[in-house]
Amino acid sequence: MITNKYIPNMRIFQQDLIGSQSNNKTEKKGEASFSDVLKNQLDKVNDKQITSENSIEGYIKGDVDIHQVMVASEEAKLSLDLAIQIRNKLINAYEEFNKMQV
Repeated sequence: MITNKYIPNMRIFQQDLIGSQSNNKTEKKGEASFSDVLKNQLDKVNDKQITSENSIEGYIKGDVDIHQVMVASEEAKLSLDLAIQIRNKLINAYEEFNKMQV
């Protein structure tokens, strides 16, 4: 099976950094914590999963057409796949960091 490698647009993450900076008044201006950015991104992945489930329920009720269900499901799948890949890269970086000698 051949899969295409997905390369995310970094502007998405930069916009989230800017957005989380304006939300946190207690932090220094121009800085966003890693945990806040990570939480925001995981919340977005969760929202896409919920939207997908809601569209499936709407399709069963007859309120939503199949096209909208497929689009919502594919968006949820892609966002989850991206989150998994980012997690894997973070784990690899952490393991490499632990292997470094001081």
